[in-house]
Amino acid sequence: MAATAASTMSAAAAVTRRINAALRVDATSGDVAAGADGQNGRRSPVAKRMNDGGGGKDDVWVAVDEADVSGARGGDGAARPPLFRTYKVKGSILHPYRFLILLRLIAIVAFFAWRVRHKNRDGAWLWTMSMVGDVWFGFSWVLNQLPKLSPIKRVPDLAALADRHSGDLPGVDVFVTTVDPVDEPILYTVNTILSILAADYPVDRYACYLSDDGGTLVHYEAMVEVAMFAELWVPFCRKHCVEPRSPENYFAMKTQAYKGGVPGELMSDHRRVRREYEEFKVRIDSLSSTIRQRSDVYNAKHAGENATWMADGTHWPGTWFEPADNHQRGKHAGIVQVLLNHPSCKPRLGLAASAENPVDFSGVDVRLPMLVYISREKRPGYNHQKKAGAMNVMLRVSALLSNAPFVINFDGDHYINNSQAFRAPMCFMLDGRGRGGENTAFVQFPQRFDDVDPTDRYANHNRVFFDGTMLSLNGLQGPSYLGTGTMFRRVALYGVEPPRWGTAASQIKAMDIANKFGSSTSFVGTMLDGANQERSITPLAVVDESVAGDLAALTACAYEDGTSWGRDVGWVYNIATEDVVTGFRMHRQGWRSVYASMAPAAFRGTAPINLTERLYQILRWSGGSLEMFFSHSNALLAGRRLHPLQRVAYLNMSTYPIVTVFIFFYNLFPVMWLISEQYYIQRPFGEYLLYLVAVIAMIHVIGMFEVKWAGITLLDWCRNEQFYMIGSTGVYPTAVLYMALKLVTGKGIYFRLTSKQTTASSGDKFADLYTVRWVPLLIPTIVIMVVNVAAVGVAVGKAAAWGPLSEPGWLAVLGMVFNVWILVLLYPFALGIMGQWGKRPAVLFAAMAMAVAAVAAMYVAFGAPYQAELSGVAASLGKAAAASLTGPSG
Repeated sequence: MAATAASTMSAAAAVTRRINAALRVDATSGDVAAGADGQNGRRSPVAKRMNDGGGGKDDVWVAVDEADVSGARGGDGAARPPLFRTYKVKGSILHPYRFLILLRLIAIVAFFAWRVRHKNRDGAWLWTMSMVGDVWFGFSWVLNQLPKLSPIKRVPDLAALADRHSGDLPGVDVFVTTVDPVDEPILYTVNTILSILAADYPVDRYACYLSDDGGTLVHYEAMVEVAMFAELWVPFCRKHCVEPRSPENYFAMKTQAYKGGVPGELMSDHRRVRREYEEFKVRIDSLSSTIRQRSDVYNAKHAGENATWMADGTHWPGTWFEPADNHQRGKHAGIVQVLLNHPSCKPRLGLAASAENPVDFSGVDVRLPMLVYISREKRPGYNHQKKAGAMNVMLRVSALLSNAPFVINFDGDHYINNSQAFRAPMCFMLDGRGRGGENTAFVQFPQRFDDVDPTDRYANHNRVFFDGTMLSLNGLQGPSYLGTGTMFRRVALYGVEPPRWGTAASQIKAMDIANKFGSSTSFVGTMLDGANQERSITPLAVVDESVAGDLAALTACAYEDGTSWGRDVGWVYNIATEDVVTGFRMHRQGWRSVYASMAPAAFRGTAPINLTERLYQILRWSGGSLEMFFSHSNALLAGRRLHPLQRVAYLNMSTYPIVTVFIFFYNLFPVMWLISEQYYIQRPFGEYLLYLVAVIAMIHVIGMFEVKWAGITLLDWCRNEQFYMIGSTGVYPTAVLYMALKLVTGKGIYFRLTSKQTTASSGDKFADLYTVRWVPLLIPTIVIMVVNVAAVGVAVGKAAAWGPLSEPGWLAVLGMVFNVWILVLLYPFALGIMGQWGKRPAVLFAAMAMAVAAVAAMYVAFGAPYQAELSGVAASLGKAAAASLTGPSG
């Protein structure tokens, strides 16, 4: 009886923990917008799971029957609930979607067969070019579509995680990277760090590392200020369950539902903390001038010196304001500074309210996570490998200081938007079913952005990719790594293969013998502990001289010489898209990944809303994709462990810019046949247009199904189509040209850092949207616009001169539909280059109409009288070209 009672009480306690965890999840995952009624906490855990997981959208997603994978059993033999739920698209949507893909494939084959039977011998060169382009279009579409045949949604169950791992969550090392306090404003970085320090995760189980690749004293002293302000901000967040935990974003919210336990104290605490934050921002904004003034005073005391001085009266070992030997950008010593030591395992409650402590933290744990500043050594003559090199240094340094078995990385402008963001990926990493957590290398969250213009003119949200393509890869081997908002298993970053291919210990030993990790025995000695996900963080008691020496060696430029860092170990080097290639290496080894999402979004960041910066960002991504194809990371060279459709997805990801070369020339073709009716891509032209309309319409119908199961809006889909055309007319062909030059000359491609700072200080939140920064990258798209406007004008002129019912007239009108469609797709670009006039779209339409009317009038006045002569010349040129291609027997 006693045993039975004990078992019953234990089960009841587990249920209670589960319900409490579910209520806590509700409180942080519910709607925080104005007008929320705070009823989220009263919903059942099951209802909450269904809502977050898409299960509530019963017209799209249905839960997978997981009875056969009910989870590992506990010590009492009872089945434990799974840590995540899996959903698939309903058959009523998925089967028609697959059928349409098959139908379009058949239509494309029929279209090619028809074109071969109706070869245009008058313009054979033009026909041949278009056939090559169409074949590549079809091939590229198949590569893009095949991986999307089985989209899967996996949803973390935070209540089950709290039940099974309430007190033994594994350690996490958080990596944040930044370079320039101008291109990546320092206010973004400090808010990122503050949101991490305030995350809802056991405070003694994670540590935060900031890599400052510029080695600036501004970043270091900003972290000192962060460490001090966090003593107020973090307990405030815990006391009142603040969401989001980035102060800039929290205080910018007008209203939100209260989730804390002491609503009576919120207003006074809110006012106090906000006042302190405003003073904190003033100190952050004035750091550059403060440091310079301090340095001037010290330099005046030390005649002949021109150094940059720290607050303690010592020289800053990194980059100085006025560059000097060993203190300039690209040439300075490595720096590792522990700003916040690792906390104890026991909670430490704050003080009651008093004159010195106006905020009452008497019932709040005021411990802070470990915070470390890192700036690696830089020396001339070394390729420091940008972000990838900085990440690898953090991976080594963190192994000595905290050595958590899991690692999550952020860009300096991404903050934690959901305080439970570290818990969600653990649901996948710790799940033990089938091919479960032990074989999962990383969990990728979608990227969400703030301060994007309401219409998302340049598709900055990129929802089609994040919520469509990445979600579909969940049904294969998993999504690709996207550079930020990603949790890794540390041993996967070390190049170790999944457990089913061998134990981590044996692999690490073999790699150490081959000197793949470098010469640091201290670092290699931490690896086995880093592979143990059940261990907690055990930081060093003190960083003595020997440890400082090891840290200096690990941050040195020469440490990686003769090792496998940057290829088989750590983040991959020598490629612009180091994130995608690093994820590809893991998939090639047999690891899996998971795409996860939360409500509210786990992380949010900033995006460049200026047209030029956005195009440079796309240029870097597309150029890096081509580099991947022409490297050892080519998907065709991967082994058998890579899922076949995952291979197809990576192949598409690395070749997609090539097809845009044909799109670019297709957009120029209409001028040829609009001037003379002899130059046609295909005859009979009317039947050709019918085929085109059919295959284009089918791809858009397929897109509507993807809109349905991906949960995106029609505006998202339209913006994606428009920006793809903008990229296809300038950016992607430029990337192909760069890659061709690299293959010929052997020289690498330089892609500039994308600046994400806007001119919002002018009072207009989206002022940068209307700023025109003229660069050569804009010229190809402008040429395409001019050509198609001219083509529309010629078509109108033909219809006016010959009559809309005549053969030249109605064929010109039919062909004009293509030109108008291109101009519709380029509409956001046209607004972008108009600058401030882009606020008035009516001006653009008026200018287009005037340009078309002018070209039409010129054609009627000058073109029509000489149509016969132009046609004769065109016909002779076409026959000559055909003869040169087909030979005497043609």
